[in-house]
Amino acid sequence: MSFAQFGLAAPLMSVLTELGYENPTPIQSKVIPLIKDSNDIVGIAQTGTGKTAAYLLPLIDLLREEDVLPKPKSCRALILVPTRELAAQVAQSVADYTKYCPIASAVIVGGVKHRPQYKAMTRGVDILIATPGRLEDLMSSGAVILGHTRVAVLDEADQMMDLGFMPAIRRILAKVPRKRQTLLFSATMPKQVRSLANDFLNDPVDVAVAAESKPIEKIEQRVYMISKTDKYDALVSFLSAPEVSRTIIFTRTKHGADRATKFLNQKGFGVAALHGNKSQSQRQKALGDFRDDKIQILVATDIAARGIDIDDISHVINYDVPNIPEIYVHRIGRTARAGRSGVAITLCADDEREHLGQIEKVTKQSFTRMRSANDETKPDGGWRPEIQSETDEVEFAHKPKSRGRRPQRGGGGRSNGGARSGGARSGGARSGGAAQGDASSRNRSDRPARADRRDGSSGEDGAKRDRSAGGNRTGSAKPAKSGKPSRRERSEAKNSERSDSGRPFKKPGDKPGGRSGAKPGAKPGAKSTARSGAAPAGKPSGKKVHRGSVRPPRSSSGR
Repeated sequence: MSFAQFGLAAPLMSVLTELGYENPTPIQSKVIPLIKDSNDIVGIAQTGTGKTAAYLLPLIDLLREEDVLPKPKSCRALILVPTRELAAQVAQSVADYTKYCPIASAVIVGGVKHRPQYKAMTRGVDILIATPGRLEDLMSSGAVILGHTRVAVLDEADQMMDLGFMPAIRRILAKVPRKRQTLLFSATMPKQVRSLANDFLNDPVDVAVAAESKPIEKIEQRVYMISKTDKYDALVSFLSAPEVSRTIIFTRTKHGADRATKFLNQKGFGVAALHGNKSQSQRQKALGDFRDDKIQILVATDIAARGIDIDDISHVINYDVPNIPEIYVHRIGRTARAGRSGVAITLCADDEREHLGQIEKVTKQSFTRMRSANDETKPDGGWRPEIQSETDEVEFAHKPKSRGRRPQRGGGGRSNGGARSGGARSGGARSGGAAQGDASSRNRSDRPARADRRDGSSGEDGAKRDRSAGGNRTGSAKPAKSGKPSRRERSEAKNSERSDSGRPFKKPGDKPGGRSGAKPGAKPGAKSTARSGAAPAGKPSGKKVHRGSVRPPRSSSGR
């Protein structure tokens, strides 16, 4: 089958001949006739299969046949993409295909000034390529009106879902007339994307050219098990190989991309970074230098995994194993494009094994894991397949150690023969000093009798006297420190000295307002000189005198 069988206009056929397009890809063969028949499409295709041309060629042919001028601030066809890089790629394809057709187009993306975009939409355009965020900004300000849009295209719908654009897409499609043609393309088909298709597409035709999340067969996939500290050295070793020409290195984080770029530049490689923290001009310059062979290595995050359409990429290196299996498919899809072959290398640390197993499960393939052979005769040490016993040892080493069951407290014995009953620890008893074997067989009746605090002389008063004398709760005498009076004795001696000098004091247990601190001969109800602040006998007047420092003990009721 050739493109001539699709009935495309002569200007488009001339462009295809100049670009070297001879035979359509499978997705183009199925989608182009359906779009020309005005059907809604749900297309599932891998990256690099030519789906951009699959919807652009019939769309341009349709707009050329209508020959209608666009309304001011409006567009006849809207193409929504997730990233600026993909928007630039689609815009370049539109410019190439409309070389001999009077079709006007514009690009609306974030990261650039608003004024040029306002100006581009003043007269209206035929094809508008936009990212959802910036498009909503211009719609809210009245610079873009979607009331006359006839065709809506959602490219890479699953990535827009991953970036959180689904609510914005629903709001945008709600502004487009219901009488329209909607085309949805995605590499995978999650539930949210399927729900979006059910809500906004009218009897769509499903077109799937390959199984979901299955890598291209012409990509040679290699997995190297290596520690995180050795990944930089492995990068230098792989990039120094003669067969490596144009390479993309994918990292999980922006800071990781910057660190890898700095390290490789210090080693003499021509490297540029591409991630979300870069401005639009920096990102365009990095892609332009990489496309024009000014640099051979591009370090990027997953934001560029689907926005890079550059031929002759020989290698893709996954510096970090992606935690989402579909991202792995999109990463390695940057190589082996348009029927070519390529190599995908993954550097996997021991703590990334789980992510690698999920990728194997989704892609339905098993990787041969390679480990360093430590061969001194080879510059990189050599590699050998990993054996199963090494895998088990590594996985076991990363499992947390399980703690044994803690022994119950109480009368039960421990595993080493010691008993806690009666205060015994392992190896001996706390109160009686019993041996290990005797302590394990002792009954509760063999414990030393403990003084009962609720009756007789061994009650509360007796326990307090025992503690004041230096005794402990179990009745075993504790040697008192010689020559040092207790706190109670010091307090009583201090009060007796005050009483001898004529200073009033309050005895423990006296009620407030009582007569215990009154002078002899005072009238009943008279206040104490200590309370009123008057100078006591033998002291100069005008000096404030404090009461004794003895605090009344708390009663047994706790009040």
